[in-house]
Amino acid sequence: MDSYLTLSSDGEAIYTEKRSKFYAFAFRVKSEEDVKTHVAALKKKFYDARHICYAYALGNDASTTRCNDDGEPAGSAGKPILGQIRSAGVTFVLVAVVRYFGGVKLGTGGLATAYKTAAAEALSATEKEEMIITQRFEFEVPYTETDTAIRFIRNEEGNISEINYTETGTRMTVEIRCSQAENLQKRLSKIHSLQWVNEAMT
Repeated sequence: MDSYLTLSSDGEAIYTEKRSKFYAFAFRVKSEEDVKTHVAALKKKFYDARHICYAYALGNDASTTRCNDDGEPAGSAGKPILGQIRSAGVTFVLVAVVRYFGGVKLGTGGLATAYKTAAAEALSATEKEEMIITQRFEFEVPYTETDTAIRFIRNEEGNISEINYTETGTRMTVEIRCSQAENLQKRLSKIHSLQWVNEAMT
């Protein structure tokens, strides 16, 4: 897998169930520090809310996740929110739902449905984008092999992000989709006198 789906815009939604109001927010985040910042801002803004529950997914493969029920019955808030993040197939995402109690208890099942619905609506209100995971590497070839190297790079849909001319040849930094990196490296390795400066740069 060399791509992932994330948000290109934030989303908001309001869901009402038996006079309880659920204010849902979907944010794009880069780290757990971003998560803490957004949650702290919501707690400050909605200081009188009874619960601010949330879930997030981080990592290119969405492997880092966490749920927080914030005092609601265990599993009735954070997990349903996380379930909607997974259903949307997105990562680097935080969804938080602020609840104002309306005086009527919803029960565990009712709460789970309400948090799930609010989260889904907030995510539906966002724009999404695919992010390509790339690999960079640097090498040097003799001047006479410059055109050959450029042809190989273009054939594999790579991008030359930097090119410099040294006393001994042409030095290039290439960025390419991870799934195509190995093929390009194999082709470049056939060039006589090619020297790898860095075969894998992050």
